[in-house]
Amino acid sequence: MKTKILLLAMVFTFGSVTSSLKAQEKVKADARVDLVSSYVWRGLYQTGASIQPTLAFAYSGFNLTAWGSTDFKLFKEFDLTLGYTTGGLTLSVTDYWWAGQGQRYFDYDLHYFEGTAAYYMGESFPMTLSWSTIFSGEGDKDASGDQMYSSYLEAGYDFTVGEIALHPAVGIVPWGPSLFHIQSTRPEDMQMTNISLKASKNIKVTDAYTIPAFAQVVVSPYDDNIHFVFGMTF
Repeated sequence: MKTKILLLAMVFTFGSVTSSLKAQEKVKADARVDLVSSYVWRGLYQTGASIQPTLAFAYSGFNLTAWGSTDFKLFKEFDLTLGYTTGGLTLSVTDYWWAGQGQRYFDYDLHYFEGTAAYYMGESFPMTLSWSTIFSGEGDKDASGDQMYSSYLEAGYDFTVGEIALHPAVGIVPWGPSLFHIQSTRPEDMQMTNISLKASKNIKVTDAYTIPAFAQVVVSPYDDNIHFVFGMTF
């Protein structure tokens, strides 16, 4: 019931915001699609080559983003994020649905709801710290039916080398058991799931058109794995 109320609140808030946006014509909108060689989330492999569209609206610090991922088999994900940014601080709530093709979207037992606080320190020291905690979702409960409040902490930094924008990041799961400890033999321990380096640049196609592209190396000490991901944005 709580998740339904939260979803309705998100929809109502968006409806209210977009109504005022139409009147004032200050809405910012963005639509794009990423093609990625594999889908890796917080250092953990999800699926292979995928198409990942984004539709976003922003106004006066508020933003609503719809994001999806579909591979060429059965994996399908759809996420809604409502956030607010002031200065370097961003607070957001995300509704994750990654139940897969053929599953019911409006079965809220298949959803996960997560709150995130992220802080960008500024151009003089362009580090971003973020903390995310799942606070609702049947899949985030332990054997006793108690919410595990699965959490993820990440630190990232931005800098450039020539025309290449670089973003190293380190992410940990601070406690267990959690949703992220599925493969762990010691589910109570802190786990480092993500050590990554992302390099981005614009590939020139014509004098008037470029394609943003990235290559990312992701190491996951948690499951003793490494990934090399390539992607392009259209």
